[in-house]
Amino acid sequence: MGQKKDLTGSEKSKIVRYLAEGCSSLKIAKLLKRDHRTIKRFIQNSQQGRKKRVEKPRRKITAHELRKVKRAAANMPLATSLAIFQSCNITGVPKSTRCAILRDMAKVRKAERRPPLNKTHKLKRQDWAKKYLKTDFSKVLWTDEMRVSLDGPDGWARGWIGKGQRAPVRLRRQQGGGGVLVWAGIIKDELVGPFRVEDGVKLNSQSYCQFLEDTFKQWYRKKSASFKKNMIFMQDNAPSHASKYSTAWLARKGIKEEKLMTWPPCSPDLNPIENLWSIIKCEIYKEGKQYTSLNSVWEAVVAAARNVDGEQIKTLTESMDGRLLSVLAKKGGYIGR
Repeated sequence: MGQKKDLTGSEKSKIVRYLAEGCSSLKIAKLLKRDHRTIKRFIQNSQQGRKKRVEKPRRKITAHELRKVKRAAANMPLATSLAIFQSCNITGVPKSTRCAILRDMAKVRKAERRPPLNKTHKLKRQDWAKKYLKTDFSKVLWTDEMRVSLDGPDGWARGWIGKGQRAPVRLRRQQGGGGVLVWAGIIKDELVGPFRVEDGVKLNSQSYCQFLEDTFKQWYRKKSASFKKNMIFMQDNAPSHASKYSTAWLARKGIKEEKLMTWPPCSPDLNPIENLWSIIKCEIYKEGKQYTSLNSVWEAVVAAARNVDGEQIKTLTESMDGRLLSVLAKKGGYIGR
């Protein structure tokens, strides 16, 4: 029974089966007619698992090539490492080395999502800023809708995982498991709502006005005559908002002409309530939380909104003067949130 260097695939399978049956390494060696040391070595290597990868030295690139890579990375922010190096005519560099070199000068980030702004949009944003530059924004009711899903936005379930620990399993459901449409408004330091749009209802002009009749009107009718006289109602240019039907309905409620704020196209960055939605989403989806029912995610939204105090809302509404100045300074360009 001589000692051989390698075991065949069939022999390795038999060793695993014999071990599962409770056989000792010595008995397995006799059954396979192989040297005992060969069997023991295979068992020990299998138990140790994969060996730690030894870091190989990077393929060195010259300082001139490095400068070319840096320029290409700046000019091609969403390109792959291969495309960046190919644009510099640098070949023969493995992916691990390319990524290691790029990590020294950049980091992987998602592209920012923002509405497209053409020349006409920018001009309208500037005109809007000039028109409302002297407005008392404490009298403006900022409104908007937000949809919240059971699973939350993509990419939010990230965090630090300890060494040796496995990342928790997340449910993966179509359309985020479904969601709830929420409407709210903010004025000065007050939060109006949030109110839940009935499940399955698509907001067209008629359903939008009926929704305001059932929710917003209840809040509005309790206000004083002086408040109603001075309040300016803001809504974006969604079809259900800007239609003739909705405009006529608001006019019947006394919200017309200068009391109904005109809104520039593609301008969510100018609406402070968008920041409120961010605060609420950060709270309800913290630590990668998911929900199992529409009622549970709605309850989470209500709880998160209840924790937003008047000072936070006041900070958002008082930011409008700065936003208008930023729009004018950037000649109608996007100002962020």
